[in-house]
Amino acid sequence: MTKKQRKNLLRILLSGVLMAVLSLLPLTGVVRFVCFLVPYLIVGYDILLKAGKGIIHLQPFDECFLMAVATVGAMVIAVTDSGDYTEAIAVMLFYQIGEWFQSYAVGKSRRNIGELLDTRPELAHVETPEGTEDVDPEDIAVGSLLLVQPGERVPIDGIVEESSSLLDTAALTGESVPRQVQAGDEVLSGCINLTRPLRLRTTKEFGDSAFSRILELVENASSRKSRSENFITRFARVYTPAVVLGAVALGLLPPLYQLAVGQAPAFGTYLYRALTFLVISCPCALVISIPLSFFAGIGGSGKQGILFKGSNYVELLARAGVVVFDKTGTLTEGTFEVTKIVPKGLSEEELLLLAASAEMYSTHPIAVSLRRASEGLESLPAGDVEEHSGRGVSALVGGKATAVGNARLMQELGISVDPVTETGCVVFVACEGEYRGYIVISDIVKKTASQAISRLKRSGVRKTVMLTGDTRPAAEAVAKELLLDEVHAQLLPQEKVACLEDLLRQKKERETVVFVGDGLNDAPVLMRADVGISMGNVGSDAAIEASDVVIMDDDPAKIAKAIRISRKCLRIVRENIVFSIGVKVLCLVLGALGMANMWMAIFADVGVMVLAVLNSVRALFLKKM
Repeated sequence: MTKKQRKNLLRILLSGVLMAVLSLLPLTGVVRFVCFLVPYLIVGYDILLKAGKGIIHLQPFDECFLMAVATVGAMVIAVTDSGDYTEAIAVMLFYQIGEWFQSYAVGKSRRNIGELLDTRPELAHVETPEGTEDVDPEDIAVGSLLLVQPGERVPIDGIVEESSSLLDTAALTGESVPRQVQAGDEVLSGCINLTRPLRLRTTKEFGDSAFSRILELVENASSRKSRSENFITRFARVYTPAVVLGAVALGLLPPLYQLAVGQAPAFGTYLYRALTFLVISCPCALVISIPLSFFAGIGGSGKQGILFKGSNYVELLARAGVVVFDKTGTLTEGTFEVTKIVPKGLSEEELLLLAASAEMYSTHPIAVSLRRASEGLESLPAGDVEEHSGRGVSALVGGKATAVGNARLMQELGISVDPVTETGCVVFVACEGEYRGYIVISDIVKKTASQAISRLKRSGVRKTVMLTGDTRPAAEAVAKELLLDEVHAQLLPQEKVACLEDLLRQKKERETVVFVGDGLNDAPVLMRADVGISMGNVGSDAAIEASDVVIMDDDPAKIAKAIRISRKCLRIVRENIVFSIGVKVLCLVLGALGMANMWMAIFADVGVMVLAVLNSVRALFLKKM
């Protein structure tokens, strides 16, 4: 609870106690008025000041003006009538209670984001020839060597130069399980070092680092308003002056009509009804609860590694009907791995060792994947290595002539190989002129990709599509494994945009097309889609910049979670709109007919606002989604 919230709570309690005590005392006349004026001013002085400032600046039509007119009018009626000032004080008292609940709810959702913003690193330990120096992260150049002690937050993106440690990545991904890193691994800013000191070589400036981009996204999220928020803003501008004019008409026209037809004008009765009408009409529930619903949803999802760049994207994602995926790095890991070994005349380990030893000095991704798969095996000495561009390598491995490559290389060497129908990159191995088997290397599907597609379909997504520049056999194999509805392969970036344009033309009314990608070539498609979602961990800067939603841990299963979060927010917004307007209309009719008093007006205003705010706070609780 903030200092301001504690102060307001004290005012509310003090005013309530004074009102209760004064109601029991036998006070009359001016003394009674002055005594009751004290709790009224204690709880309502700030509302009266705001209303006065609004009138001075010619912008009077807000909730403070409505509360001021209604309560001052009720005090005047009490002076001239029965001397019962409790209604006027109660209206102001319960309004302040509602405002306090609203402030507390906003603070709770803001703390979720504040926890992230407060973790901005203030200093970084830079290693120099003279020793370690504490420097502002914004002043650190690319290529600097940083020391990150256990318990400290990584200030800038970098590569581990020395040591290994566990990292807490919760601020970036929302995941509680620490990640192991070692020399050569990339580390993103915002992670917390847990176990051993790490030396990092920075790869980006502070402003371009992952954590800095997240902070910018979060800080700017509230500037992009949804259609619902814009509707409420426009509604309030028209609604408030309309109800003020309605209250004036209700207070003057009926008694003037009575006067015109020769009856005694009941100015007091209709003035009371007009004041009640004003209290009931205050649009606080709508004006406060709807932005709060989006704010809470954005804050809650941010803690789970899903960053919305604005509430307008929350609303658009809720209507997702077609989800389009890039393949490499989005549905697959984006790195080659050995997925199958088929030896002939020797063991799997021996075949893998022959291939990896021959590729010992190559930097090609296929060679790297072979060496990675053979880690733990004792390598064989390799010499006379010759690279055959686009086909493979040949070398003396353990003193034996060995060839590792594709079918073209085997054909050139006059070696007959078995026909292979495997999907992926097939590497044939020959030794001493004899065929020894093949190894399949492919970009493996992410563990959660299948789960992601099934969850999307369960959530009501009509169609799932994959657009990729990869070969058709590789694309179709992934699409078949994940049960995607449609696949387009061997596409250039402009062809991806053309395919997306077709999907946009074919979409149903009020349906949105979502594109999920991670690479530089995905940026045009991300910008063209109704909602672009990028993978923030491995994604390129251009893709993250072009997207509307960022998944910080690259888990495709969180796309369905993001859709469920957005739909929950929209459902809460609709509930608040229907409930608030429904109760308002009913109570306004009853108030105009004289069937509602100030206490019912208090419920219609403050009660509805408190209930709507509490309903909005539900958007914060997303852990089980």
